[in-house]
Amino acid sequence: MLLFLNFLKKKKSEPKPKKATSTAPIKPKRTNEQIATRKGELGEYKIDIQLDQLPKTYRHLSDLLIPNSKAKSGYSQIDHVVITPYAIFVIETKNYQGTIYGGKDRNTWLVNGKFKMMNPFVQNYGHMKALSSLIDEKYHDWFVSMVSFTKRSTFKVDSNYRKIASNELIMYDIELSEFIHRKESVLKIQHKEPLLSESDILSIYQTFKEANISDLNTRDEHKRILNAPEQKNSSRSVCAVCHKPVSDKVRAYCIANHAFKGKVYCYEHQKTLRQ
Repeated sequence: MLLFLNFLKKKKSEPKPKKATSTAPIKPKRTNEQIATRKGELGEYKIDIQLDQLPKTYRHLSDLLIPNSKAKSGYSQIDHVVITPYAIFVIETKNYQGTIYGGKDRNTWLVNGKFKMMNPFVQNYGHMKALSSLIDEKYHDWFVSMVSFTKRSTFKVDSNYRKIASNELIMYDIELSEFIHRKESVLKIQHKEPLLSESDILSIYQTFKEANISDLNTRDEHKRILNAPEQKNSSRSVCAVCHKPVSDKVRAYCIANHAFKGKVYCYEHQKTLRQ
């Protein structure tokens, strides 16, 4: 009996084994920049899938860097170009989150009413001018400017940007191929015969492809210049008449204004030309 009682005492006094704790490594938090980059990559992936599913007679290129003497860095970086029998679509993609406010008469748009962004159609106009300088003038009227935003944004912009008859179209990334097909349908009704033959499409595609700069040092320098903080009197542009330096804002306005035919003018000479 004593032996049995001693056995019970031992059982009670023995400590219970501790539960094993998880030794899984804690993942470091991602920075805002890493998150934004990841979201941007997912947005581009959505677009790439749609472009790959376009008809085989279409040609498309992505992430082009081509010379542009009027750009701040001396180059234009173009997200996507799609060449079809009826148009040359130049696509600018944006990765903003929030409400986008903007209009045709504004060089600066707003995100959530606070953060400024350059009017993407002014930006894309510069891209189209750079591309058009590479090809025959007979193709210059067939450019269509498209700006794509992710579904994490909401548009409060000029309603004409959503009308398929316009040559400046804004859409969500998941709508891109739909808008291309809809625009093509309108152009087919207007022109009945293709504006660009298969050989035209191939020739333009090859020209753009050969003009693309793949050198990583040049691409890094382009990004560095664009991301560098602006300094007073650092503008590279001057008035075509008096050679007075003008700001990047004035330069962008002049480039976007078809009446100035791609030339840059100071405020005084802009008034003279309007008279």
